Amino acid sequence: MLQRKLGLFQSTVLNMIDMVGIGPFVTMPIVIGYIGGMYLYAWLAGALLSLVDAMIWSELGSAYPLAGGSFNFLNEAYGKNKAGKLMSFLYVWQTIIQAPLVAASAAIGFSTYFLFLVPDLNVFQQKGISGMVIIIVTILLYRKIENIGKIGVLLWVGVMATLCWIIFGGLSHGNILKPLEELPSSFSMQTLVSFVFGQACVKTVYSYLGYYNVCHLGGEIKNPSKNIPRSMFISVIGIAFLYILMNMSIISVIDWKEIKSWQNSGINNFVVSIFIERLYGHAAANIATVMILWVALASLFAVLLGYSRVPYAAAINGSFFKIFGKLHPTKNFPYISLLVLASIAFVFSLLFKMAEVISGILAMRILVQFIGQAVGVVLLRKRKGKKSLMYKMPMYPIPVVLVIIMWLLIFLATGLAVIKTFVIVIGSGVIVYFIKARTKKEWPFLRGPLKV
Repeated sequence: MLQRKLGLFQSTVLNMIDMVGIGPFVTMPIVIGYIGGMYLYAWLAGALLSLVDAMIWSELGSAYPLAGGSFNFLNEAYGKNKAGKLMSFLYVWQTIIQAPLVAASAAIGFSTYFLFLVPDLNVFQQKGISGMVIIIVTILLYRKIENIGKIGVLLWVGVMATLCWIIFGGLSHGNILKPLEELPSSFSMQTLVSFVFGQACVKTVYSYLGYYNVCHLGGEIKNPSKNIPRSMFISVIGIAFLYILMNMSIISVIDWKEIKSWQNSGINNFVVSIFIERLYGHAAANIATVMILWVALASLFAVLLGYSRVPYAAAINGSFFKIFGKLHPTKNFPYISLLVLASIAFVFSLLFKMAEVISGILAMRILVQFIGQAVGVVLLRKRKGKKSLMYKMPMYPIPVVLVIIMWLLIFLATGLAVIKTFVIVIGSGVIVYFIKARTKKEWPFLRGPLKV
């Protein structure tokens, strides 16, 4: 049985290192390439969506603080012996694909930034580095949860040190307010519309994902009814503040028009390293690059930690393959689940490119997980009321409506090819579920009276 060993600080730390990762360092120049001088609006929009969505996660996470997060939420919301069987199974099914995609994105980002240190690596060597990173992090996770919490804090220190150095560089440069002064003149309604329906929106939202990691670890959180919501809101607000300051710091040294020209010509992906190099020289830029690689490792660590609990939770519930429910005999963690997800992530890190992975990650999550949970909150309130809720979102149901609209727009922005892949994955999951349900006489083939 999992043990509640993680307090508010460690929970927030694991959220933050999951959120930051390689994302903002890789996506910042991509966002500027898409929407130019309106880049700060994009990061603010990502923060807004994350905050509103965190209200839904908080209400569910504090009410059902168990390992597996969304698996439990969907199961409860749609009925344990009704459609909840299908929704929770589909979530685990798509997690087997999207969780390794998230891990692969961190590994691919690691190898991308590693090129700044060793620029002569060929494609196969880069892929080898991506795969090796997955293996190293898996080894780090092969231990007890209290030790993992300590490693998480150590990794978080590296993440915060990296962001603080970047921000300090902009402050000491003396022109950090320049991006704010240019912001009004950069506004364009046409660009705003293209952001809402385009890839810039996808990339900024991707960089905030992970604020809910604590929900996957619900069975290992102390005082979960309070610590789960607190850790999410602290994480989103804190990381949003750091992202905005990081963007302002970098643009105060490297004009956004220069970064946009790099993106248009495809000649530079190392914006943060170049930023540090211009301020402190090449040796300092190498140190900064190593710190960014540390951040990528930290994110990968948090991702595999959190998502390894999802198939485990489904297996012990009897809703997924039993082998995923095995705990390590001495270290007491779901080692089969961890090894399977890490193995798939290893393969994905060798096969895919960063842009493909980012779009795939979002498309896989949106309909079943994010929108499914938003609708689920409404169903739970209708069926059980709100008196027993430990956390109640303010202004209900406005946050639910906003979240559904925003996630649908982002889903459409991922592109037709990615949406087709999502349909194939979910479609195959539906087929497997109905075969399993018919064999086990589960919903909708359940005999006798139905129980919610």
